[in-house]
Amino acid sequence: MTSAFWPAIWAELLKARRSWLPLVSLAAFAVGTGMGGLFMFILQDVQRARSLGLLGAKAQLGGGEPDWSGYFSLLAQIIAVGGLLIFGLIVIWSFGREFSDRTVADLLALPTARSTIVAAKLAVTVAWCLLLSLLVFGLGLVIGAGLRLPGWSAGVALGGLARLLAIAAMTVLLAWTFGLVASIARGYLVAVGAMFLMVFLAQIIAALGYGQFFPWSVPALYSGVAGQQRAPVGPLGVALVVLVGTTSALGAARWWRNADHTR
Repeated sequence: MTSAFWPAIWAELLKARRSWLPLVSLAAFAVGTGMGGLFMFILQDVQRARSLGLLGAKAQLGGGEPDWSGYFSLLAQIIAVGGLLIFGLIVIWSFGREFSDRTVADLLALPTARSTIVAAKLAVTVAWCLLLSLLVFGLGLVIGAGLRLPGWSAGVALGGLARLLAIAAMTVLLAWTFGLVASIARGYLVAVGAMFLMVFLAQIIAALGYGQFFPWSVPALYSGVAGQQRAPVGPLGVALVVLVGTTSALGAARWWRNADHTR
């Protein structure tokens, strides 16, 4: 760890504080968590929900139990699916803004190693995304308590938190890919396109039954989006996620170190 790492971290935090993205990402997950609570409220009494106008007369709800275990499972799915988009945007913004705002030349003129700059960006995005995940869990506790969901226990809560953080960690690792793309493309647009392409492919490949072999499908499968309590994701799936994240981080560091940034 170099002495320049913590100043680089501080600089990235200042950039984030002056941006609207932290507030937007916070609002997005707050809304998602609230919608999950609304879904639990509807499942508690479908007829009540219809009488309140929350559910159309012909609407049909899928599976799911209105209890703490079911709510934690739903929150995990929100992190797995929505997280790839929100976490991806956070990583893309962190790397792409330097080129779009034309601050990259000034940044690299500082007496700080380029690999240290990349490491600081990755560290801040990881902390940012994990804090958002903890927010989802904390807000979920408040909403679940307000709904008086049955089935509470410390074991259920800790299991839900561990599952949520595991999915968040895998999703962040996959989002690093888009930071590498944003660096190579020198901006946001191509990286955003790559992110939506991966989300689309993840859905298609998972539907075909090969999701555990496609890293971007693994978090959603593990969360139970496929309809099971928890789809079987073997060590190979997790290893692929770690490989993609590690390769993307090393690739970004190498690109920033060797690329010509004079253009």
